[in-house]
Amino acid sequence: MTGFILPNSKPYGFKFSRASTALLIIDMQRDFVDPNGFGSIQCGDPTIFSSVRRIVPVLQKVLETCRSLGLQVIHTREGHQPDLLDLPPAKKFRQINTPNGHHAMGIGEQGPMGRLLVRGEHGHDIIDELSPQPGEPVIDKPGKGSFWGTRFHRSLLARGITHLLVTGVTTECCVTTTLRECNDRGYECCILSDCTDGFDSQMVQTAMDTVCAQNGLFGYVGHSSDLLTHVLNVPSLSSPLTPPTRESALPSIKQLRELYQTGLEDPARIIHLVFDKVENYQAKNPGVWIFLKSRDDCVADANALAAQYSGKPLPPLFGVPFGVKDNIDVEGITTTAACDKFSYVAESHAPAVDLVLKAGGLFIGKLNLDQLATGLSGCRSPYGTPHCVYSKDHIPGGSSSGSAVAVAAGLISFALATDTAGSGRVPAAFNNIVGLKPTKGTISTRGVVPACKGFDTISIMAPTLPEARTVWLTIDHYDPVDPYAKIPTSLLTWHVDFRGPREGGFTFAIPPESILGMCSNPYRDLFSQSVQMLRSCGGSCVDIDYAPFQKASELLYGPAFLSCRVASIGHDFLLKNLTSLHPTTQTLFRAALEQKVEPWIIFQDQALQAECTMKAQATFNHLAGGIDVLLVPTAPCHPMIEEMDADPVALNSKLGVFTHAANVIDLCGVSVNAGWVEDSGLPFGVTFLGGRGYDAKILDIAAVFMEKIKARVVETAS
Repeated sequence: MTGFILPNSKPYGFKFSRASTALLIIDMQRDFVDPNGFGSIQCGDPTIFSSVRRIVPVLQKVLETCRSLGLQVIHTREGHQPDLLDLPPAKKFRQINTPNGHHAMGIGEQGPMGRLLVRGEHGHDIIDELSPQPGEPVIDKPGKGSFWGTRFHRSLLARGITHLLVTGVTTECCVTTTLRECNDRGYECCILSDCTDGFDSQMVQTAMDTVCAQNGLFGYVGHSSDLLTHVLNVPSLSSPLTPPTRESALPSIKQLRELYQTGLEDPARIIHLVFDKVENYQAKNPGVWIFLKSRDDCVADANALAAQYSGKPLPPLFGVPFGVKDNIDVEGITTTAACDKFSYVAESHAPAVDLVLKAGGLFIGKLNLDQLATGLSGCRSPYGTPHCVYSKDHIPGGSSSGSAVAVAAGLISFALATDTAGSGRVPAAFNNIVGLKPTKGTISTRGVVPACKGFDTISIMAPTLPEARTVWLTIDHYDPVDPYAKIPTSLLTWHVDFRGPREGGFTFAIPPESILGMCSNPYRDLFSQSVQMLRSCGGSCVDIDYAPFQKASELLYGPAFLSCRVASIGHDFLLKNLTSLHPTTQTLFRAALEQKVEPWIIFQDQALQAECTMKAQATFNHLAGGIDVLLVPTAPCHPMIEEMDADPVALNSKLGVFTHAANVIDLCGVSVNAGWVEDSGLPFGVTFLGGRGYDAKILDIAAVFMEKIKARVVETAS
């Protein structure tokens, strides 16, 4: 059972689900609920101010309950930068300048708990009783509402949140301001009346009455007793926990967390399990790893992590074993990019790796790839050719070959890989895992050996969509030092449909028959079935102009961007070391070095890229009748290793027919399994593509699709 209802809420019962609901705790800071802070100055009456704290015990109970249910918890804090550059003069001076007012001190002035409403000061912190745990976002807002100048809306979208239980202070100000803004964006919100309060009882009551007036003008008003009473009767969704054995699959990220929290498992034992699996698999498929940490070093890391968090809340990736494609830096480890001549010892972690480690991840080793991340085959590495997990005769896909195989074989929980032209999606499809390519510029690419600067993205390979999403939420941080980073506020957002994609519906498009004709017959049949499956999930298929996507795909290996690849690796390096490269890599870069490109061709290609990008992004503009997602086969076929060796360039190019365009025109994409080829027993994958910043949308729709796939599998089995 996943549905909940607060039956006594006004204007009628508030319904919500475990997966799509968050508890929002607004501004429970010392500055607002402890004496000598900004709130006490604003209130002006010590007796009234002290009474506001009465909500803390019940809010503590609600917080504990929501955590036990697995609901997302989000906190906000109002405050300003120390330099006050984000403080509007109107906010700074209005109340303090009021004739006969009681505001003796203003924002930024020194108070007993530090400067009032200034980030980093003691008064700005959330009170100890409601202290955030790892994995609970804290939204620092400069205003009374939670949306202006923050990542709040994107944070909700990223987590698939459509419903909010709203609590905190003050009811008449920040709480209802945020709730009204939520209403404009499509969220369903319910204030818990005994978990909020303010400095004017009449205004508090009026504010809540206004929320649910006129049959729910802005939302609902409920009571915590409804929530707590209902929860007592809800059975747990968790399956009985059993520690894994050497023969069993590696537990999911969620299962690992539950095992650690209950004390049924410890990180060191999981490390031993991982190394047992790795050592056993090496004999079957020896080309997966380029570097492995020693078992003893990893056990030491696991023990240190366990000691660090002993008796404390666990971070999101606590004790989760992961690998890193060997073109991403890990401090103190050699980065090879599968090219010895290019190798160097990394002086620091790539930011994405650092974020995973800070979230509790346990690094196992570096994974094989197509040399210099050039290729979709997985057959271009001097460190060996790993094969598909399901067939020793078929390619694993590339360039993130080792990453895909290691995850698919259950050796690690996830891998950080890269995707410039499909490198994170094609191998995911060939090995029956999830390959998530976020919007470029949203995950830092510092510490990544560039394949084509400006097009490179770190991608995530995981067994399931929820696990890929968990890792994505961990590394999706703006990096102001990355010259290709996108400012979060520049990314598009959209209003949510609280009903979800299945009930609310969505629109999608597919490539034209002229492009789908490049697929093998089994792949065409499976893709046709996928289209019908997506329709049954609530999707409506519409026609679009596919020309911008096709032109962008052809641009990737045009003169301009081949020159970009040369510049990214280094012209002088390639000239000096060309003959030492893998034969296929050598052929590709020799052709790039020898091409005669007129300077104006570069600008012509860049202009065409801009035009294609504009038209493609317009295709996803929902307010102008655009689609939600573009559904494509991840690849047109799955070649054998001997076929790829016989025709490495042309066949590799064919594999990218549906992936090459994404980064050229700034799309995000996720590849998921959509069936199995009957004759070969190999997996078939489809990719959901979305516009710039629509990562959460493609994940939501892909999740509905995967639920349908799983239901069909269960139905068939029964």
